[in-house]
Amino acid sequence: MTFPVIDAHQHVWDPERARYDWLGPELAPIDGAMTFEDLQPELRAAGVDFTVQVQSADNPEDTDIMRASAARHPEVVGVVGFAPLDDPDATERTLDAWSSDSLMVGVRNLIHTKPDADWLLRPEVDAALAVLERRGMPLDVVAVLPRHLEIVPILSARHPELRMVIDHLAKPPIGLADDEPWDSLIAAAAQNPRVHAKISGLYSATDDIGSWTTEAIGPYFDRALELFGPERLMFGGDWPISVLAGGYTRVWQGLRPLFDALDGAAREQILGRTAVEFYRLDSERLRAH
Repeated sequence: MTFPVIDAHQHVWDPERARYDWLGPELAPIDGAMTFEDLQPELRAAGVDFTVQVQSADNPEDTDIMRASAARHPEVVGVVGFAPLDDPDATERTLDAWSSDSLMVGVRNLIHTKPDADWLLRPEVDAALAVLERRGMPLDVVAVLPRHLEIVPILSARHPELRMVIDHLAKPPIGLADDEPWDSLIAAAAQNPRVHAKISGLYSATDDIGSWTTEAIGPYFDRALELFGPERLMFGGDWPISVLAGGYTRVWQGLRPLFDALDGAAREQILGRTAVEFYRLDSERLRAH
């Protein structure tokens, strides 16, 4: 029996039920309700068995949308929700409310939309990260700016038991001339064995995000393998953001040659096992589907 394929980074949203400040007419292809039902045909065609849904807004309503989606679809095996990390007491209450739901597997805040690139280092946020660390709840880090990536080792030093995953491999400079400071910063972040990364959202860093190619992504994938090893890397399709970069099927087909070049154990790790281990996904739900 082969190990199931898990997409560890997928979104759903509905602007009529939650507020998404970053959505608007300039993102017309995805400026509306995006449901799991919309994605299902492409998941099936790709042979993806399960997904982890990840928050898209810093409000509880967005998390409620994901939880409702997971309740309808057994293919959704985890939800990375919103907890207000600038309020440690509220973070504690949020985790208390999730404690009976095995689908709640992580926390994310949209740090890349905040004016302060050092937001994760604020004292009140630091106290909330200590709550996550104590309770064994991992953090998705949306490292878009170099400074976001630079502070990951600082967080590792402050919270050595906190599991973190760097979304989208911290947006490497695909299509640009210089790999720095990304290369040095991702290497420093990877030194902590509790820090993982997602092979997701690897689009062009130029104005035309859809101009990426498998060949352009390849060196960054290889560097991630060198730094993290397959046991700390996981695949994510980044739908529906991927719609803006050619669509889910194109992303899957573009990554497949990189995965297929690996040995069976490494491929299985990146395409499923790492997500199960990092997010501690419910084995019963995986078996039941």
